[in-house]
Amino acid sequence: MKDVALLPIAPEIVLFAAALVVLMGHVTLGWGARVWAWITGAAFAGAIVLSWVQWLRVDDLGGSLHYSFDAAAGDFVVLPALVMDHFSAFAGMLIFAVAGLALVGAWGLVRSFETRGAEFVALVLISVTGMHLMASSANLVMLFIGLETASIALYVVAGFDRARPHSDEASMKYFLMGSFASAIFIYGVALLFAAFGSTSLYGAGSIAEPWDEAVRAIADNPGVMLAGVAFIIVGLGFKVSAAPFHQWAPDVYQGAPGGAVGLMAAGVKIAGFAAMARILVGAVDVTVAREDWAWALAIVAAVSIVVGTVLAIAQTDFKRMLAYSGVAHAGYILTAIVAGIDGVPAMWFYLATYAFQLVGTFTIAAIISGQRGGPNEISDYAGLYGRAPLLAVSLATLMFAMGGIPTTAGFVGKLGVFAAAANNGYLWLVVLGVVSASAGLFFYLRVVVVMFFQRPAGTGPGTALAPLSVPRGPMIVVTVAVAVTVFFGIVPWPLLNWVQWALPL
Repeated sequence: MKDVALLPIAPEIVLFAAALVVLMGHVTLGWGARVWAWITGAAFAGAIVLSWVQWLRVDDLGGSLHYSFDAAAGDFVVLPALVMDHFSAFAGMLIFAVAGLALVGAWGLVRSFETRGAEFVALVLISVTGMHLMASSANLVMLFIGLETASIALYVVAGFDRARPHSDEASMKYFLMGSFASAIFIYGVALLFAAFGSTSLYGAGSIAEPWDEAVRAIADNPGVMLAGVAFIIVGLGFKVSAAPFHQWAPDVYQGAPGGAVGLMAAGVKIAGFAAMARILVGAVDVTVAREDWAWALAIVAAVSIVVGTVLAIAQTDFKRMLAYSGVAHAGYILTAIVAGIDGVPAMWFYLATYAFQLVGTFTIAAIISGQRGGPNEISDYAGLYGRAPLLAVSLATLMFAMGGIPTTAGFVGKLGVFAAAANNGYLWLVVLGVVSASAGLFFYLRVVVVMFFQRPAGTGPGTALAPLSVPRGPMIVVTVAVAVTVFFGIVPWPLLNWVQWALPL
């Protein structure tokens, strides 16, 4: 046991143990929401600290591969399952921070489930465990396990409010389409195994370093390789809601319990894009020329940007608008991955700031529609400035950031991904992105206009609006999201310098 490296899976151990403690403590000792909160908060804090320790260890010793076994007799080799590098450590810190913040905003939802709240908390912890496994996997099979761990827990979370038909519908659609996407992903894994004789991303005998001449002969046929890469992109494209694999997102965001959508939107995007960058940039790009797959990814990015922008303009429901805008943002992040290793820092900056914006925005949506709320019309925000001025200003700031207005982190993020793509020969994609971002300002500014310059239906100019009570937990979440957005919009250099190191092994 002394030779087993526990640090690479230490965050997962902490989170999974916390899930078990919350469940068993509730069942056997009758612990309530207050105890769950302390356990969950300690688990997320511990996971962030352990991810930081991983970062420091990589600083000292470099990236490392773990949980591999070499059978000396014969040619059979079991390649490493996990990688510990700056890429996985940064992903962990970001995922755990965003998930913890989202759960703070959703704690009213947890309380509303009463005794079932322990199950909800455990599902969130298990889902986050799977998300980090996706970012730290050194093997496609392990990545698939992480993907399914994260996804299956979220299918249940989406339908957790069984009293609402919208929640059941969201869960069923998420499950059916998610299962279909997972099948496509695992078929892509099978094709890559056929091409390279391995499902590993690193080490001798892996996708990056095929070890058998017979396998190389198969790999030299680009059809098998590129078909496998294409299926991988489709499978992960569903998870990050990139077009045309985005159809699930609007219905799920609208129907799932309001307090849970922030985690579903932000956490899954971080994990999905981390996995995609790990595969395409960290492994496939070493063996397969980037020109062979980047053009297809660029087309997916372009379609996502255009489809997301156009359909977001047509929405009247706030959550559906955010879902379609998320499709466009997925296109912008794909624009960075198209640039290869040069685009990874830009991807991380965009993801890090956009994730906080998503959590803050969906927390505000849950305040307006209720923690269990489903549909959330934009007209519901009419007169919000008169009812809760601070909340309205916060939402306006987040809308400006998503639209890419200067002095916000959204502007710096877009500038970074466009610069990376332009420097790598994708100027046409940058032009399309700039035009679409300008058009996208319409639906973000529409929300601002409704909040500040319109009044709720049935109220006259002289009618006093009832103040809106904002719980302390959600207000803390919104404040943190706005602070991150504004700070890194004005002083982006600390994060920009940090993400330069967060590259895949």
